[in-house]
Amino acid sequence: MKTLLAAVLLLPCLQDKNEEGFTPLFNGKDLTGWKANENDTTFKVEDGKIIANGNRCHLFYVGDLKNHVFKNFELRAQVLCKVKSNSGIYFHTEFQEKGWPDKGFECQVCSNAFSDPRKTGSLYAVKDIPEAPAKDDEWFDYTILVKGKSVTTMINGKVAVEWTQPDDYVPTKDHKGRLLATGTFALQGHDPGSRVEFKNIRVKPLED
Repeated sequence: MKTLLAAVLLLPCLQDKNEEGFTPLFNGKDLTGWKANENDTTFKVEDGKIIANGNRCHLFYVGDLKNHVFKNFELRAQVLCKVKSNSGIYFHTEFQEKGWPDKGFECQVCSNAFSDPRKTGSLYAVKDIPEAPAKDDEWFDYTILVKGKSVTTMINGKVAVEWTQPDDYVPTKDHKGRLLATGTFALQGHDPGSRVEFKNIRVKPLED
């Protein structure tokens, strides 16, 4: 009994240690620190969640943390993807007034029932997976780890994609800005038929 009690008492400490060095990017109340581009009604906050549902729009992090410029980092978020929905999390990007972000990479959020063959966990159009490892309409943990020239995506703690940018890497003509560099994060509002929810978004900058 004493051993069990000790383990229970230690559990919060272990959880805190696992989150050491992480800073929240979303306050759970409003979109302070974030900026939408094309359609500012696509994103809203409900019950501590950022809801992406509406015409195409991207919500960029423009807060004060490291002047919102990141190179090496670990980003963690909880995501819920409704059936037949599509979204994404961009990194190494920058604010632009309209269109799909030209700079940086997209980590895909996509239901298995949605028509796009690139599913949740994919490094969009760079290294894709054909089946989402997360279930529709259930919260899952999304981790994006960037270190040097390597990118790892994880869903519920399991690796979905690992990719290292080759020294001679040349992006496609459609995505010329898809190169590892520095930048901020953005959430994607894909279309009016898609609803994706985000909460507990936090980041840990890593040393070069």
